[in-house]
Amino acid sequence: MATPPLLFLLLPLLLFILLQPWTLQLVLSASIVNYLPGFQGPLPFHLETGYIGVGESEDTQLFYYFVKSERRPDKDPLLLWLTGGPGCSAWSGLVYEIGPLNYKIEKYNGSLPKLILNHYSWTKVSNIIFVDSPVGTGFSYSKTSSKNHWNDFKQLNDLFQFFKKWLINYPEFISNPVYITGDSFSGMIVPALCQLISNGIKESTIPSITLKGYILGNPLTDHSTNQNYKIPFAHRMALISDELYKSLENSCQGEYKNIDSNNTKCLKAFQYYQKGSIHEWLRCNHDLGDQYKVDIVSSFQYHVNLSAKGYRSLIYSGDHDMGVPFLATQSWIKSLNYSIVDEWRSWIVEDQVAGFTRSYSNQMTFATVKGAGHTAPQYKQKECFAMFQRWINGKPL
Repeated sequence: MATPPLLFLLLPLLLFILLQPWTLQLVLSASIVNYLPGFQGPLPFHLETGYIGVGESEDTQLFYYFVKSERRPDKDPLLLWLTGGPGCSAWSGLVYEIGPLNYKIEKYNGSLPKLILNHYSWTKVSNIIFVDSPVGTGFSYSKTSSKNHWNDFKQLNDLFQFFKKWLINYPEFISNPVYITGDSFSGMIVPALCQLISNGIKESTIPSITLKGYILGNPLTDHSTNQNYKIPFAHRMALISDELYKSLENSCQGEYKNIDSNNTKCLKAFQYYQKGSIHEWLRCNHDLGDQYKVDIVSSFQYHVNLSAKGYRSLIYSGDHDMGVPFLATQSWIKSLNYSIVDEWRSWIVEDQVAGFTRSYSNQMTFATVKGAGHTAPQYKQKECFAMFQRWINGKPL
């Protein structure tokens, strides 16, 4: 029987794929979602969900949501998005932050919550893969004990394998510009994953994608120093009195992470500072967060390495975020010691100040989002979309 012409043309490509070191046996488990409970009518965008198995015997199954760009899917950037926590579902990023859907805010009457379109979704100009990671988050699960997977380096390895397999399953996106993105606790994971992928491209252990850089929102960067900036932030925001701030400053000497138990003055002042600051993050797996092993105490060195390689980066902070204060983010950015190419100035959306920004010679842009808290797009969707769209298109904020 004669070989069909199309198959004959594809044989060289198939042979090329089979000979690559990153070729793996794949089992694709994905579904196109046309309807969602709570949303009226068919979805006006392409949503796909599925699992990709990673690890030995694919014991770990990572769940993802993939939304194609509503503009030019074949040309627009591809974002891999990680929600923080650790243990916060990707659904949080998709529905509360940068995805194409929002919950309709109305008085709850016991019926199914309604979903509406987010007109400021980042999928207007980019393709986004939202991943439930680490295992135990959202719909991701392990066939064995998931607790063995609850640490930074295991999460990094799983994500690296996930992205490699995803690209092999979707070769049409290999030529798109790629950005590794996320917020909150993902500030510890995204830079390390970006470096791992960069090394994988060089070593041919991952398809040769066009990795352009990374984006981080309200990013945790250093576990120890982040805590020390919360009290100065609270003082700047007039949340604590001058007298209490002076007492904390004098008795604790700027160290609030590991307070000496013998320092009774510091302990007393710190306890007073903590009334009313306890809250619950309901969209996260708290059991996972409590048992998650932190291997990376600071992601600063990854930023150093990525800057040296010339990758672009956008770092933004809601200026009302006390969990990861913009003061802490500003501090580590300044510590990179790159020269300023665009001095501190306001950036504008619809004739209103949306925040302030500064750019550096390492292609890093820092921006505050005025009036936004933790996970800034949840509070200021229009402004964050304008920021993202300008930056991803290579324009000043």
